[in-house]
Amino acid sequence: MPLVAGGELNRWWRIGLPIVTPFVRLMFRTHVEGLEHLPSSGATIVAFNHISALDGPVLAIEIGRRIKRESRFLVAAEFFHRGFSGWILRRYDQIPIRRGEGDDSALEAALDAVREGVLLAMAPEGTVNADPDTLMRIRSGVSRIALPSGAPVVPVGIWGTHRRWPRSGLSWERPWRPRLAIVFGEPLLPSGDEDDDADVEAFGARLRRHLVRQVERARSLSGEPP
Repeated sequence: MPLVAGGELNRWWRIGLPIVTPFVRLMFRTHVEGLEHLPSSGATIVAFNHISALDGPVLAIEIGRRIKRESRFLVAAEFFHRGFSGWILRRYDQIPIRRGEGDDSALEAALDAVREGVLLAMAPEGTVNADPDTLMRIRSGVSRIALPSGAPVVPVGIWGTHRRWPRSGLSWERPWRPRLAIVFGEPLLPSGDEDDDADVEAFGARLRRHLVRQVERARSLSGEPP
């Protein structure tokens, strides 16, 4: 897909992307598939599997670089209190969430952002998966934002980031420049009542099926057998 000339990037994104993109190219051989499924504007939720601390950054970089859209993530609140990382997160309008506390205020902030037409990226597993081969339980956050907002949910499979930074920490094992695959699936249009637990669970189960499919495709694209 050709790069979009315009776009919604603010000055921090326009400054930051040319700086960080070469580092991604240095670390990985990147393959992106299905980007045509990602709307170039309007309310959108991107739901990705979470296998590395690098998932969010590389996803934001590829989306920003290729279609000139900003991505907003729900990021653990403690990172906002750490000098440089907190400064970066605030400049790029990320959303703090208190993990493990049922942070309704963060979900409300995310819902408000989606209703305003932003692209919200979420990892429905909730944390980095120590076993990338098996998707963890899908939490209800994506459903509780998608159902009331009506925003399409684009399932995204990521494979390869864990070769450089798994849950256990930064790794410099071979291959020195692993393949990174990012696969965008067809948007899921939400339906149901966010106050009905059955509807919330049903959409979560639907998302899981599609997310598994994109992860399998990303793994194949990276050159690894399923």
